[in-house]
Amino acid sequence: MSESPQTLTVVIPLSVKPRGGRKAMVTPGVLALERRQDITLIKAVARAFRWRRMLESGRFATINELAASENINSSYVSRVLRLTLLAPDIVEAILDGRQPEGMTLHGMIRGMPVRWTEPMHRPQAG
Repeated sequence: MSESPQTLTVVIPLSVKPRGGRKAMVTPGVLALERRQDITLIKAVARAFRWRRMLESGRFATINELAASENINSSYVSRVLRLTLLAPDIVEAILDGRQPEGMTLHGMIRGMPVRWTEPMHRPQAG
């Protein structure tokens, strides 16, 4: 039996991808099944629901009051509050890290597309 040390070299291909405002190392195949939790987006969703509760409870009468207490621009607060209008399954997907590739906070608060499947008001039959 040989007592000489042996060297084992393991090569793991890595790539660096932006995730939630940070860069993460991703290995092909292995991490493909891992959740893509975007911590920045998750925090914004949580903050939006917290802010909505504060407004609904009467703790703050206006978005401007809320923004002043948080030392944040009221325009930003308004845009983040829109996240509370997302469908529950989308919020759940974000929290679970199952949101669509490319869904980021920046993209979400820049403007959410509105798509109606049917008109809001139908002419009434006379």
